[in-house]
Amino acid sequence: METLPKDAVHLFASRRGGGHFTTTQVYRSIAKAGDMIGNDSIGTHTMRKTFGYTYYQATKDVATLMEIFNHSSQKMTLRYIGITEESIENSIRNISFY
Repeated sequence: METLPKDAVHLFASRRGGGHFTTTQVYRSIAKAGDMIGNDSIGTHTMRKTFGYTYYQATKDVATLMEIFNHSSQKMTLRYIGITEESIENSIRNISFY
């Protein structure tokens, strides 16, 4: 596991001791937030995919995103973040049969 710098700020900081949440605690917190808004499909995996989609939209840098996700191909990464489905849907919407 990678060691963070001493001045690193955690996205999910613990109220006790200035440490960070465990992955299980983060999962539970996100799931609880989803429950509070009536959405039971939100989780840590959703955040991972949303990060990927947002990063790609901002940078169009598939190679770096592929490394971040440890994927073996750019096609896999694009499919994972939903770019393939979005591209197909957009191309269908833009077709005119008249």
